[in-house]
Amino acid sequence: MTSVKKKKKTGEKEGSTTNKIESKLKVLYSDKEVIVMTAPNEEELKEILLDLLEEKPMNLKELHSYLSGIASEDKIRKALSDLAEKNLVTMLEDGRYARLG
Repeated sequence: MTSVKKKKKTGEKEGSTTNKIESKLKVLYSDKEVIVMTAPNEEELKEILLDLLEEKPMNLKELHSYLSGIASEDKIRKALSDLAEKNLVTMLEDGRYARLG
């Protein structure tokens, strides 16, 4: 179980990204200030990462900023490695990950 504090004045693009993440996870409790949801399992995390990378290529730090409180950098790195092995993502020369296909 994990909780995420809602940000004030969320931008439209950032808000849609947050909604995509929330739609993949089971919300246990929500109010004006906090959302409590289950942490993603390995497959859910991979789906979330693919959705995030569909918008634009991102580096590990950017991905972790979206998933802060939901998944550790190590879990994100492992999921990205698995996705790269399946040729679903690739690492660009500048260190950003991009979705293939």
